[in-house]
Amino acid sequence: MPAPIALYYWPTPNGWKITIALEEMGLPYEVRLVNIGRGEQFNPDFLKIAPNNRMPAIIDPEGPDGAPISIFESGAILQYLGRKTGMFYGRNERERVEIEQWLMWQMGGLGPMAGQAHHFLRYAPSLEPPQDIPYAKDRYRNEVRRLYGVLDRRLADREFVAGDYSIADMAIWPWASGWKNQEQDIEEFPHMKAWLDRVGARPAVQRGRAVAAEMRGDLRADREAQKVLFGQGRR
Repeated sequence: MPAPIALYYWPTPNGWKITIALEEMGLPYEVRLVNIGRGEQFNPDFLKIAPNNRMPAIIDPEGPDGAPISIFESGAILQYLGRKTGMFYGRNERERVEIEQWLMWQMGGLGPMAGQAHHFLRYAPSLEPPQDIPYAKDRYRNEVRRLYGVLDRRLADREFVAGDYSIADMAIWPWASGWKNQEQDIEEFPHMKAWLDRVGARPAVQRGRAVAAEMRGDLRADREAQKVLFGQGRR
């Protein structure tokens, strides 16, 4: 039995990527919660692992050549786990390139844009004083809609984003499953909708999504968490 991977985690879309991957790959892991609403991502010990003060991060005690390795950034973690296990990361260079371009699409496009949509649509209006900014709300809502159109067209003739089910699906699904909070009409994207259901029905996805689900709260009512997360932060 391999030694468990230490997963520094909070139940957010980026965190779910890694719990889903670990569950899908059958790797043992231990969850170490990083309460981002209480500023635990700024703890010096965590910053040694994740210098960008963001979770998730992992420490694999059985890394390359048997030596421990720590990794931050969810996309890099997914790639590492795919290489480590030989699972969900393609069988040749052509397949890996296909997967990687969609992984980068999520990391550079859907994740940041959906995250901004969440912020300006749900959280900014609840700040003190309220920051209800129509331009920002329209901009990020519209950009998410554009990206969903890209994803929907991609899925028109295939079951998964990049050939077989892969780390690209694991990266995209957690963010795309939040379409309600991004104020999108899922009926506009029938292929994406079917894909969301198809991926969401996988037992490993359900287990990964459920990790520490009870810790999620409504930040709109948590002034202290807002101070930590929304800009009153540290340098």
